[in-house]
Amino acid sequence: MNTLYYGDNLRILKDYIQTESIDFIYLDPPFNSNRNYNVLFKEESGKEAEAQITAFEDTWHWNQDTEKTYQDLITDGTPGISSMINALRQAIGPNQMMAYLVMMAIRLIELHRVLKPTGSLYLHCDPTASHYLKIILDSIFGSENYRNEIIWKRTTAHNDPKRWGNVHDVLLYYSKTDAPKWNQVFLDHTEHHKARFNKTDPDGRLWTDGDLTAKGLSGGGYTYEYRGFTSLWRVPLETMKRLDAENRLHFTKTGGIRIKRYLDELQGTIVQDVITDIFPINSQAAERLGYPTQKPVALLERIIQASSNPGDVVLDPFGGCGTTISAAQNLGREWIGIDITHLAIALQKYRLADAYGLQPGKDYKVIGEPEDFASAKQLSIEDRYQFQWWALSLIKARPFGTTGQTKAGKKGSDKGIDGIISFIDEANGKAKTILVQVKSGHVKAGDIRDLRGVVDRESAAIGLFVTLEEPTREMIKEASTAGFYHSPGWGNDYPKIQIFSIADLLAGAEVKRPPEAITFKQAKRQGSNQKGDQADLFSE
Repeated sequence: MNTLYYGDNLRILKDYIQTESIDFIYLDPPFNSNRNYNVLFKEESGKEAEAQITAFEDTWHWNQDTEKTYQDLITDGTPGISSMINALRQAIGPNQMMAYLVMMAIRLIELHRVLKPTGSLYLHCDPTASHYLKIILDSIFGSENYRNEIIWKRTTAHNDPKRWGNVHDVLLYYSKTDAPKWNQVFLDHTEHHKARFNKTDPDGRLWTDGDLTAKGLSGGGYTYEYRGFTSLWRVPLETMKRLDAENRLHFTKTGGIRIKRYLDELQGTIVQDVITDIFPINSQAAERLGYPTQKPVALLERIIQASSNPGDVVLDPFGGCGTTISAAQNLGREWIGIDITHLAIALQKYRLADAYGLQPGKDYKVIGEPEDFASAKQLSIEDRYQFQWWALSLIKARPFGTTGQTKAGKKGSDKGIDGIISFIDEANGKAKTILVQVKSGHVKAGDIRDLRGVVDRESAAIGLFVTLEEPTREMIKEASTAGFYHSPGWGNDYPKIQIFSIADLLAGAEVKRPPEAITFKQAKRQGSNQKGDQADLFSE
C-alpha cells in the first residue's frame, strides 16, 4: 500500500484510489498567508479590490480549466454542492480566491469518496480562507460531521500593522460519519501541576489529597458515619471501605477524610483544540528541510494518533517534503503521498531512505516518475523544469535558486547552474561545491566549455553535466582536458568535469566525488513507533 504518486492529485485520486479505502487524510494545500507571496484579491482583468490576501505565487487562476470545473460542480454536484458553489461565485466573483475554492471543492469531493465511514479529514489552512473552506466542507461532509476547528499557534508574536498579530493556523477536522475512530490524546501535566503532589507514602509514591465530601455538589451523596466521621460523602460506604483497605484515605488533623491521588496514576491533560506546545519549523529546527510549508512532525503525529490506529492507511494529497508520510511510517501506519513536483517526490524519497532505510521499488512504490529513457524524454517535452528537478534527484543534487514552489516557466537567472552538491573535505573542514547543469535538448562540446567556465568562476571543485541526449565524442574529449580535483582529505583524484546521460543514471551510474556529500544531510535514523527529531535534510 505504501506509495508515492507524482501528478495532479485530482487525477491520481480518480484513477488510483478506491472508494472508502482511506482511514485518515491530512492536506495542507498551497494557500497560506504566512508566506511572503503577495497576491491581490482581484479580478482576472487586473482590477484590484479593497481586500488583500496573500498566497503562493502560483496559486490557481481563473481560466478555462477553472470555468469547466465550476460548470462540472454546478451540473454534476449534489444540489447542496451546486447551490453552495454558485452562491460563492456570486459573492466573490471569478477571481483567484474563487478559482482556489473551485479547485479545492472538486478535490474535497474525491477525498470524501475515498474516505472510510470511520475515517477523518484534517484540512490545514489559515484564517484568510478557512471560513470559505468550512462552507465547502459543510456542503460535502455535512455540517453534522464537523468536529473541530483546531488552532495551532505557529509563531510567538507578530507586529502586524493596524490589526491583531496573526500567529495561528487553522486545522478543520471533519469525519465521514458520526462514528469516526478516536483515540484520546493526553499531554504531560505541567510542572506547576505536578508540584501539587508533595506528599509521600513510605514506598516513595507521591500524592496529593482530594475532597471526598459531596457538600455543595448537585445530585446529592451518601450520608453515613465512617471511623468516627459523619458527613455527606461522594462515594457509598462499600467504596469507602475499599479505598481504606487500599491505603487511599488520608485522615486529616482537623477530623476529616480525604482521598489520595497519586502522581504515577495520572493520564495527563486531555488535548484541547488550541495547540500551543508544538513549535513551527524555523531556521534552527533540527528537522528543517528548507521546504516553504513544512510542518512539524509532532503536529502530524498528534492528529494521526488521535484519529487512526496502527495499520490504518494515511493519505496526504499535497505531500510536500513528506512530513505526513514520515509521521505515518513512524507510527506504524500505511501511507500514500501525492505531489505535483518531482522535487517534492525526491525529498520524500530521501527522507524515507535516511530516516527508515526504505528504498523505492523494494519497500514502497513510486508511480508517475520516469522509469526509462522514453518516459524521461516525454517528461522533458511536457515540462522541462520538472524534468530538470527529476534529473537532479537522480544524483541527489539540490536545485539552485528554488525550493520547488516556483511556477514552471518563471525560472530566474541561474548563472549557468541548475543544481548544487556540497561536501566537506577532511583536510580543512571547509565546504566545497559540485555544480550541476541539466540539458534536455541538443548538446555540443561548447556546452562543456561553458560548464568549465562556470566551475572556474564559482571556484567549484567539480562540474557535472547531465544530458538527455548521449554525449558526443567531442564533449567527452573536452571534459577530459579539464583534469582532476585532488581531494587532500581523501587522497583521491576525481574528474573535474563529468558527463552523465540520463540512460547512464537510470542504469545506476554514480557520480565520482568525495564520499562526504552533504547536500541532503541524513535524517536521524528512526524505527517504527520510535519518536525522534528529524535531521536537516535540505542544506542551504
